[in-house]
Amino acid sequence: MKTASEILMVDDNPADIDLTSEVLAQSGGHFHLNAVTDGVEAISFLRHKGKYGEAPVPDLVVLDLDLPRKNGCEVLANIKSDPALAKIPVVIFTTSQASSDIDRSYKLGANCYLRKPGNLAEFVAAVQTMAKFWLSFASLPQKEKR
Repeated sequence: MKTASEILMVDDNPADIDLTSEVLAQSGGHFHLNAVTDGVEAISFLRHKGKYGEAPVPDLVVLDLDLPRKNGCEVLANIKSDPALAKIPVVIFTTSQASSDIDRSYKLGANCYLRKPGNLAEFVAAVQTMAKFWLSFASLPQKEKR
């Protein structure tokens, strides 16, 4: 039996987290969504600090840019500059359509930049497509043993 793919979603909008979790649960794939609501928590989760000492290593990070305490670009820079984390694919999933945000995200090492759709049907399709591509079709590096 295939083990569940681990996804870390970093988003301060509980509705987006809940909807993403629901879409993944109904998609038929084997996905486990962990969610944190700010950039500081994201780094703690990824580095297994404090209450995240037993947190799984994610197969994919889904990262919003507009976050409290540490914004998405700071989190992305932290991930991609850390040799233990740099191989984890990071999908920016945000409402920003600003070309400066897109350019900066890719310069910092984002693997993909997706705009969050404003309507339910497109949001569901975006989450399904993202999960299917990154966790079913894409070849990802082996996870490091902790």
